[in-house]
Amino acid sequence: MNHASYLIRSASLLGTATADLLVRDGVIAAIGENLGTQDGESTAGATVIDAAGLVALPGLVDLHTHLREPGREDAETVETGTRAAALGGFTAVHAMANSSPVADTAGVVEQVWQLGRESGWVDVRPVGAVTVGLAGEQLAELGAMADSRARVRVFSDDGICVSDPVMMRRALEYVKAFDGVIAQHAQEPRLTAGAQMNEGKVSAVLGLAGWPAVAEESIIARDVLLAQHVGSRLHVCHVSTAGSVEIIRWAKERGINVTAEVTPHHLLLTEELVRSWNPVYKVNPPLRADSDVHALRAALADGTIDIVGTDHAPHPSEAKDCEWASAAMGMTGLETALSVVQETMIETGLMTWADFARVTSTAPARIGQLDGQGRPLEVGEPANLVLVDPAARWNVDPAAMATKGRNSPFAGMELPGRVVATFFRGHPTVLNGALNTPYRHGAN
Repeated sequence: MNHASYLIRSASLLGTATADLLVRDGVIAAIGENLGTQDGESTAGATVIDAAGLVALPGLVDLHTHLREPGREDAETVETGTRAAALGGFTAVHAMANSSPVADTAGVVEQVWQLGRESGWVDVRPVGAVTVGLAGEQLAELGAMADSRARVRVFSDDGICVSDPVMMRRALEYVKAFDGVIAQHAQEPRLTAGAQMNEGKVSAVLGLAGWPAVAEESIIARDVLLAQHVGSRLHVCHVSTAGSVEIIRWAKERGINVTAEVTPHHLLLTEELVRSWNPVYKVNPPLRADSDVHALRAALADGTIDIVGTDHAPHPSEAKDCEWASAAMGMTGLETALSVVQETMIETGLMTWADFARVTSTAPARIGQLDGQGRPLEVGEPANLVLVDPAARWNVDPAAMATKGRNSPFAGMELPGRVVATFFRGHPTVLNGALNTPYRHGAN
C-alpha cells in the first residue's frame, strides 16, 4: 500500500518554478517538466495528481503539539491529533510531555512514539519532561529518554516554567551529552500568580488580574545567559512580547545558541478580543497588544524568531464553556496554522513561500533533530510534502475539524490557503482536502 507511485503534475515548487514531481518508493524519484514524455523517466502506473495552481512545500513540522494521550483522551488522542495534523499539512509533530502520567520516563515516551507509529498519519516525536512530574524539583530521566526508541531530543515542562535557575542550569548541562535542547515555557510564576490576561489598559478596564510582559522577558534573559554559561542549546517556546524579541535578538548577536518560536494565534490575535469575555481567547501566554503582534511578525520575517509552533492545546468543551476565570488556557491550532501564517506573513508581503517552508518545516526539523523531515524538494529526498491551494478561501468551523478540541479562536473567520494533499513517506494521507488512509510502517 505504501509503495504506490504518484505523478504530481505542474506544481509550483515553493511558490516559484513549476515542475512535475514523481513520488516512488517513499522518495522523490524525479523532478522536471513533462515527466514521462521526453526524459525517459518511467511514470507507468503512477497515479496522476493535477497540481496546477498548487504550491508544493516540504511537509510541515510542529515542535509544539499537545496530544494529551496518555491520560487525557477526553481532550485528544494521538489518533485524533495526528489526523488533524495531516489535514493541516503536517508530516511530523512533537508531542508535549504534560500528559497523565507525565512523559518523564523512557516507558511513557516510548508509548507515545508507538501510538504515533500505529496511527500512521505523521511522525510523532515525544518531548520529554525536564523534571519529574513537571514539579520542578528533580531532573527527569533525560538520558534514558534520549536513548529510548523514541530518541527524545527536546525536553520541556511546557505549561509550567522551569523557574529554579539551578534546575535549569543542570538540565542545560545534562542534555549537552546528546545534543539535546531545553524548550522553556518562559513565565516567572511569582509575577503571574492569579493572572488572567495581558497586563495593560484592557485588563484594567475589565478588572482582570494582569499578566506582565516582564514575567516572560525576565526568564528569557536569565536562560540565554545560562545557555551561554554552560554552552548548551536553549529553545524559547511561544514568544509573545516585543521585549522578548529584543532579548532573543541580543542573545543571537552574541552567538548564544538560542532558538525561538511564535504561535499562529500570537501572530494574528490581540488582547482586544478578551473584551468579549469568550474563554476561547484565554491562553498561556496571553494574547498581547497590537504592537507586540507586529513585533512578532517582524521578528519571524527577519529570523530573530526561528519557527512557528502551533501550541495546539485541545480541551474538552466543559473546560471552555464556562466563566472566564474558571476556563482552561489553550487553543487548537493544527488545522489552521498554515492558513493563519499565510494570512499574517505571506499575504502581508513579509514572507515568501520559501520563507514559509523554512519556519514551518526546515528549521523545526533541525531544532528537533528529526531525520527525514524538513528536507528540500529534491530528487532522492523523502517524499514528505504538502500541496496547498494558496488562492482558496475557507471558513473555520471547529465542529468540522478532526481534532477533538472545539476551542479554536479562529471560529467563523475566513482564512486563505487550503491543504489539498499531504504526502507522508510517499503515501498520501490527505487527498482532495480530505483524509485518505494512513501510512503503514513495514507494509509492502
